[in-house]
Amino acid sequence: MEPKVSIIMGSTSDLPVMEAAARILNDFEIPFEMNALSAHRTPDVVEQFAKGAHARGIKVIIAAAGMAAHLPGVIAAMTPIPVIGVPINASLDGLDSLLAIVQMPPGIPVATVAINGSGNAAILAAQIIASGDPQLMTKLIAFKENLKVKIVDANAELSKIKFPYKTN
Repeated sequence: MEPKVSIIMGSTSDLPVMEAAARILNDFEIPFEMNALSAHRTPDVVEQFAKGAHARGIKVIIAAAGMAAHLPGVIAAMTPIPVIGVPINASLDGLDSLLAIVQMPPGIPVATVAINGSGNAAILAAQIIASGDPQLMTKLIAFKENLKVKIVDANAELSKIKFPYKTN
């Protein structure tokens, strides 16, 4: 089994956030790999990874980073593969990471999800891959439909809650 998605994090301290992405990719049966790479501590390894990802069959890279958060942008600069950045709340409530990832120069796009939003990064990666995979698209359609069911069920539960001035 060859990975289609690569989950990269600046350090293993990001793993608790990135596990959500791994769970979702696993649920969609999308082969993935996980590695810790640092744009600052292992720049040569990052370059080798980014430049070789396409040849290895990687379709999407999910790159998480906190604080200076250079990892997603550095990878995006060296690969034609879509990169999804996950800002990690490591300091300043994650705003430093968010701004570092989202403010990319022209020609070097990084799709960016919410702070600690690795689950959405995995769903976006699945959607990108599904554009050429009808079986995965069917799974995504079912996933989205299930989101609607959860809200319908939540409203049914809320209707059971009674207050003297609650009208529904």
